[in-house]
Formats: sequence, C-alpha cells, structure tokens
Amino acid sequence: MAVQMNYLAPKGWKPSQDHLITLIKVELSQTAIKEAKGKSLKKVFEEAAASVAAESSTGTWTKVYDGIDSGIPRAAKERAFAFDLDYKNHMFKVAYPLSLFELDNISGLFAGIIGNIAGMKMVSAMRVYDVKFPKKMVQAFPGPQFGIAGVRKLLNKPKGPLVATVPKPKIGRTAKEQAELARILFTSGLGTYDGIKDDENLTSLSFNNFEERTKLVLNAVKAAEKQTGHKKFYLCNISHSNLETMRKHAKLIKDNGGIFMMMDVICTGFSAVDTMRRYNPGLAIHAHRAMHGFITRDNSPGIHGHGKLYGFSVSMIFLAKTFRLLGVDTLHGGSPLAKMEDYGEAKYIQQVLQEQHLKPDTKIPSLGQEWYHIKPVWMTASGGLHPGDFEMVMKILGEDLIIQCGGGLLGHPDGVEAGVIAIEQARELAMKKIPLKAWVKKHPDSELAIAVKLWGYGPRIVY
Repeated sequence: MAVQMNYLAPKGWKPSQDHLITLIKVELSQTAIKEAKGKSLKKVFEEAAASVAAESSTGTWTKVYDGIDSGIPRAAKERAFAFDLDYKNHMFKVAYPLSLFELDNISGLFAGIIGNIAGMKMVSAMRVYDVKFPKKMVQAFPGPQFGIAGVRKLLNKPKGPLVATVPKPKIGRTAKEQAELARILFTSGLGTYDGIKDDENLTSLSFNNFEERTKLVLNAVKAAEKQTGHKKFYLCNISHSNLETMRKHAKLIKDNGGIFMMMDVICTGFSAVDTMRRYNPGLAIHAHRAMHGFITRDNSPGIHGHGKLYGFSVSMIFLAKTFRLLGVDTLHGGSPLAKMEDYGEAKYIQQVLQEQHLKPDTKIPSLGQEWYHIKPVWMTASGGLHPGDFEMVMKILGEDLIIQCGGGLLGHPDGVEAGVIAIEQARELAMKKIPLKAWVKKHPDSELAIAVKLWGYGPRIVY
C-alpha cells in the first residue's frame, strides 16, 4: 500500500490542464483482501488505487528516511494522485504532474506510469485503458509528417479508401516473384489497385533480400504508374533491431523512388519509431503492430470496464494514441468485423487516429484527447477481410482507410487478376453507396459475385 504520504486525491480535487492522466481498472488479490484485517473492500480498493499512484510516481512500499536531503519534501510535492474512483467497477484515474517526466521521452514516461504497477501483490489483474497527454507533451512531438492529407497528395487520390495486398504465403516468394505479383496487382482490371505490403516476418532473407526486393518492387511500381496513370505504393518493411540498418534501408527506399517505409512498431519499440520519425527521410511511416496481442488482448468479461478482469494488459486505444503522437502516418487498428481481440474497439481507434478534438467514448473506457498540431492518421483495417466486407467496413470506418486484403484477394477462385477486379468493384459500389447484395444478384457472373459466393458478406474470423 501507499505509505509515508497520501496518494489518494482529496475530496473534490481536480487535475489541471498540465496533468497527464491514465485510466485503470484493477482486481483486488485474495492476499490483499485477507491481509486487510477487517477493513472494508472500499478501503482496500482505495489503498490499491493509491498504491498504483505511489508506485508509478514518487512512493515506495515502506517508510524511508525523511531527514535532511532525503528528497521527501520534493516527492510529496511531485506525487501523483488517484482520483475519480469507481467503487463498483474498481476503476480509477491517476493524474501525474508533468515535472515527473521528460516531455519528449515516451520510453521514460511508460517506465513511470506503467513500468512496475503490474507487479504489486495487492492486485490480481489490471488493464490500462487510456492515457491523456497534456498540451505541453503533445507539443514536444512532431507528429505525422504526412498524415491523411499528405498521403492523399502523394498518391493524387483525393477521396476513397486505399487498398493493399500482402503476398501470401507470408514467406516463400523470391524478390523477383514479389515484384511480379506487384505488377499483376497494379495492372489488372482498371489499374486502380493502390498498394502492396511486406508481411511482418519478411525482412531481408536469403531468398528475398531487402535491397533486391526494394529495387525490383519499386521498379514495378514505376512501370505500373506509367502504364495505368494511377499512383501506387509499396509498404516496404525496414523493421530491424539495429537502428542504423533501419536508417540505411529507409534511405534505399527513398533513393529508389518509394514513398513509404513500414515498421513493426511494437517489435522495434517506441524509441525506434521516435528516432525514424525525427530522422525524417521524407517517407511516410506505415505502422504494423505485430505482437500487440500479447499486450492488448484480454478475454476477460471486464474488458470494457464492467465485470471481472483475469489478466494484465493495456488497450489498443492506449497504443494508438502513443503511435499517433510519435508520428506514424498509418496504423493497423483492426477491423470491426474480423479479428477477435478487437472487441468492438475498431471504431473508437479510428476516431483516436483521426479526430482532432477526441471525446471519451460512452461505452468503452476512455479519456479523449486534444491533438493540437498533430495530424490525423490513416486507419488500416486488416485480418480476414475480403470484397464482401467493403460495404460494412467503409460504413463503419469511413473512407480515410487502408483496406488490406491478402487471402481475400489472392484466394479468389479465378486467380489474382479476378481478385483485383472483385476489390475494384466492391470499392466502387461502397463509394457510390450502391447496395452490394443487390448488385451481386444482378451480376451473378461478376468477379465480385464469385468472391462473395466463396466468402460471403460477413467476417472471416482469424484464429
């Protein structure tokens, strides 16, 4: 429990505009309840909330020396407060004075506000739902270089969603074979297909070298642009544990006419994202989120605040805010239809990425956010998507969206070219708000109808 000073906010206390705020839910451990020695459950929860504020700011588990030069007076002044306690759902907020942090250091920030709180024996489960960054911290970051409007300008595409495909199988194609797939994608149908993306585990392999792949695919991009008159993009995976290698790869993309670099932002880490954004090689950053499920996924009944939590996690909302602040231009946010771990958060994640004056959601625990100069970010929907999903996905998430279809294009019964055409048809219908089912009924032999016959109109759950 919190000791030596009180980390529970006084009654009626409110944070200032300069406080950073988190939103947390905890489950009290049986150990904490047994050791309460007659204290009410309400009191035990208060002590747990105060202990989170203490552990993540200036406190410790026992009384320590408080004499001359001890730092205790400063610690008391700079401490965090737990406030807005929800005694029914065991949720609360923690407010931190900005003096506890370097304004431009996300790694240091998270070491503080999240670092050790999951190790407290007072709690058996915890979820960090959200963080609200104050203006001074937002101003310390450049945010996305391009954002939605900038990428649209690069691609000369003033409206509509972008579509992209990840080669399947994930690993297997050579660099030449991937470039040939890019050619087919970009030149089939009406020639409007937008992008190709490396999968997360395609880096620089013996049979698919990064430098060779980059040059060959970007050559295919240039040729297709000249042939079709439509701009294309390649989401080229620079993810690496060595930042110098990432910078070298980014330069190679730029030197060969690319406009995007792709990073697996969880695997490479906050420092890598911040460094590559500030390095600023003139490339948009496509943020893939491999490994996020080990951080964000929670199958507990209390995932949205009501009910019991079983484990420890942070939400994708929390991460989406962080990566927008760090300056990615596009981010995978899940799909409202497909991946099981998204739990209906996809729509709010889209709002986190794109609204300037974000309000808290009424159903999902959240805090809102003022973004000031930070540009809106493209939402990427992926995971089991196919042409039959376009109507609903765009209805929910809008047009500032990258819809990624891997198997949902490459698995078309009539081949890759037909898969491209099916997606062109589905996108056009959705943009014109023509009901997909009625159109398919009138055009039973179309590429779209054949795709729908195989996959239907609903989600294909990714296991």
